[in-house]
Amino acid sequence: MKKLGLIVNPVAGMGGRVGLKGTDGPAILEQARELGAVPEAPGRAVEALGRLLRLKDTFNLVTYPHDMGENEARRAGFVPTVIGLIEPGRTTGEDTRRAAGDLMDRGVDLLLFAGGDGTARDICTAVGAGLVAVGVPAGVKIHSAVCATTPRSAGDLAALFLEGKVTRVREAEVMDIDEEAFRAGRVSARLYGYLKVPHEAGMVQSLKAGSRGGEESALDGIASEVIDRMEDGRLYVVGPGTTTRAILERLGLPKTLLGVDVAQGGRLVAGDTTESVLLSLLESGPARIVVTPIGGQGFIFGRGNQQISPRVIRKAGVDSIIVVATMGKLVALGGNPLLVDTGASDLNGDLSGYVRVITGYRQEVACKVASYT
Repeated sequence: MKKLGLIVNPVAGMGGRVGLKGTDGPAILEQARELGAVPEAPGRAVEALGRLLRLKDTFNLVTYPHDMGENEARRAGFVPTVIGLIEPGRTTGEDTRRAAGDLMDRGVDLLLFAGGDGTARDICTAVGAGLVAVGVPAGVKIHSAVCATTPRSAGDLAALFLEGKVTRVREAEVMDIDEEAFRAGRVSARLYGYLKVPHEAGMVQSLKAGSRGGEESALDGIASEVIDRMEDGRLYVVGPGTTTRAILERLGLPKTLLGVDVAQGGRLVAGDTTESVLLSLLESGPARIVVTPIGGQGFIFGRGNQQISPRVIRKAGVDSIIVVATMGKLVALGGNPLLVDTGASDLNGDLSGYVRVITGYRQEVACKVASYT
């Protein structure tokens, strides 16, 4: 009987909705908790495991205690084999590294882990290419190419691998960034190594790509078009990215490159804001949400902009969304659709279909949006 290993990083993704851009380190984790952040990874792990429940009699699920996998496995309907020792509520990267090593020693056929780049980095440090692994996306910043596009696709891919329907594996990059620099608006990414992941087109996200040089005129055109469409009295929730930054810069306003800002009537209402602030501001009147896809991956929601949560999107309205991107960024996706992974499957469905993307002044293209849920 095959063995599936499971690791959950219980604090992955907690910084997203409160605008902290990560939770690496005890100090920033405590700050996230003080701001009311709640764990995201456990629910995402349960969602992925739900896709494997039909196969539960064909493999053994081996995991670490309490909030590193046991709780989630039981919530999903499994009776796991539990190994190792941890201090519940106080897990660290060292626990993740030890768990990965122990699971490799147990001979698991596949390691399913819920977390982000920091979790992938810890697992890579512990086992390198010694295990085949797939990530359940649960972090704020996911630059690595080792996570599935959504929790459900992570579960589906794990099922296909355990059934022998997916046999190819590839070495995928594990990237992580300097969170302090990230909070200051600078992206300093580093390649830490590679993990072996099951290879199935469309189910695993690509490596995040940086913005291309020489697109200044396209960005200026996009900014002009969005500003021409702005309505007096309406709030504009502007997501992270260099494309969206051009819009606020054209208005003479500061833009948090890696955060979410709010403008209205030519002035900045809130900078580098959180989900709770956005919900409060949306009480005052109508709003639009301006986002741009992540280069190389195509996500418009669910990666790096978790402050624009399902509650925020629902309150503003699905029809309030403005997507902007240069043609270069869209072409670099190689024909793949734009992606959404909000954490709410019903909203993912509502956002799927086709959207008009502003690519320049008086220029638009229609792009497919998919959620894989």
